[in-house]
Amino acid sequence: MGPVNWLAVVLGAVAFFAVGAVWYSFLFSKAWQREVGMGEAEKAAAQAKGASHFVTIMGLTLVLELIVSWMLGHLVARTSPSPHVIMMFAVGFGAFLMTPAIGINYLYQNRSLKLFLIDAGHFIVGTAAMGAVHVFLS
Repeated sequence: MGPVNWLAVVLGAVAFFAVGAVWYSFLFSKAWQREVGMGEAEKAAAQAKGASHFVTIMGLTLVLELIVSWMLGHLVARTSPSPHVIMMFAVGFGAFLMTPAIGINYLYQNRSLKLFLIDAGHFIVGTAAMGAVHVFLS
């Protein structure tokens, strides 16, 4: 059992965040906006809140992703797993914890399957990227 690798925690969260940036801007922005009902009026309302609102959302997203990466770092420190097990932990977080959690919420919110797949894909790919950082730095 070793100490938590804080560099891996921080850079893992940054990798998760970077996946989200690409996912929701270049890959799925139009489909995601359509599925959440974000039209021109909603975009204008968001822009009217100012840059600080956007910075707050991005900052809190990174903090929440740091929590996920910290948990992975804690598991790695406590168990000293091999690289493939680190990836199993990381992808397992996205596929078998985060995805079912949003699935439950989306069922009650009557959200579309398409939105679920976009968001679940982000969690799975994002946690895989986070895991790869932990593997590389372990």
